[in-house]
Amino acid sequence: MTSISALPTNYHVPPIGLALVVIDMQRDFVEPGGFGASLGNDVNRLRAIIPATQRLIEAFRRFKLPIIHTQEGHKPDLSDCPPAKRLRGMPRMRIGDPGAMGRILIIGEPGNEIIPELAPIAGEVLLHKPGKGAFCHTELETILKKMNITHLAIAGVTTEVCVQTTMREANDRGYECLLVEDCTESYFPQFKQATLEMVRAQGGIVGWTAVSDELIRGLEKLHAERAHAEPVLK
Repeated sequence: MTSISALPTNYHVPPIGLALVVIDMQRDFVEPGGFGASLGNDVNRLRAIIPATQRLIEAFRRFKLPIIHTQEGHKPDLSDCPPAKRLRGMPRMRIGDPGAMGRILIIGEPGNEIIPELAPIAGEVLLHKPGKGAFCHTELETILKKMNITHLAIAGVTTEVCVQTTMREANDRGYECLLVEDCTESYFPQFKQATLEMVRAQGGIVGWTAVSDELIRGLEKLHAERAHAEPVLK
């Protein structure tokens, strides 16, 4: 096991079994002029995590570790969008309404695409999800089991909504989860901080948190350990 400096304790990763999940880094949430901005949010807060998330994705690619990108969106006919979700609150625009980047949260619309800086490449999973959590009405658990994944590093937006929901869902299914602090963000800084404290409270009741540099250092150690053990494994 490779030890990664984290809170509340070090996070231990096996030679095989770690994947990165990048949650909902979509144009409508992260880019100016998108749905998030139309609600009065400062998207620059979310954009600030792009460089660290890029470095983390590049490290997982370099060491040939699985990457899963999620994309919150609905079918054009909204058959997978419960009325309780679409009608909640009093937004100026709702799911399915036309926005500056096409229909809001509709699969295939420009605003629903992952931002170019973090776009998936061939071989990486792109998972459409109709809910906040990545396990809700998706094949994520089946995908993880096929890849023999036991540990998840989680990044993306927003920390207190889709990221935290996914982490809690994963925790309930027995996955050991690490939330990457500088690769997740909220429109509301106090919500992010509260989420970090909640997930690592009471000895890591939901999981661990760490900064990306520590995780990347851990991946380098993991790669070295795997290379050293490879002749034995053969």
